[in-house]
Order: sequence, then C-alpha cells, then structure tokens
Amino acid sequence: MEAGPPGGPQWPGGAQVDFEWLQGRAFLIERWAIDMPEAPDGIAIIGAGDEAGSLRQYYFDSRGVHRIYEMTLSDGVWKLWRDSPDPFPQRFTGTFSDDGNTITGRWEKAEDGSNWDIDFDLTYRRVG
Repeated sequence: MEAGPPGGPQWPGGAQVDFEWLQGRAFLIERWAIDMPEAPDGIAIIGAGDEAGSLRQYYFDSRGVHRIYEMTLSDGVWKLWRDSPDPFPQRFTGTFSDDGNTITGRWEKAEDGSNWDIDFDLTYRRVG
C-alpha cells in the first residue's frame, strides 16, 4: 500500500495491507499496518449492508476511531463513503487495473460538511 498527497511524493515508510475471508466467506477482513507514526494501523470488516445487495465496511483503527462506511464494488470501481458529520463526511473511490493487481484511489473529505477536498491518494499493489 502506498499513500501520499495528491500529485506529490509517496509518504515515507512502508505499509502493508492484507485481505482474507473470514471462515464461511460471509465477511472479508482487511488489516493494515503503516510505518508512519501519524498514520493509524487498523482493521476493517466488509459484509452485507442493511438493504438487499448492499455492502458495508466497519472500520476500526489504533487511535480508537471506529466508523461505518457504505460500499459498492461494481465494474472495477470500489467506492466507500460516510455522510456523518462526526468528524466530517468522507469518501473513497478506487479503480482496479485490468489485471486486478492494482487499485488506484483517492480519499476525499468535506470538513465543512459540503465542500469536498482531496485528503490523500492511496494505491494498493498485489505482491507475492
């Protein structure tokens, strides 16, 4: 996993993310570790949402932050979003490469609740 400011250099330190199915394949577990003190390590659990056919991500990190994101995965595009003002709305859009080995995405936030700004770019690369 690589992250950095929009159009800028990658932030220092390494980062790793692992995805694995929980036994029974009803939930997908995402775990990440980042070698940068100001960036949190964490875990997310992805599964069905309340509406038929919907998805949801439950996010927890090493700062004690927990959030719930609505989610879609369609036509090679992964979207996450939360409209909660606590502390601000957020959204992510990531696009899968044709070979499925890379997801190139961007997190955005609306600190004032309505005007969206780029938070950071995020790239996942399959290794091994």
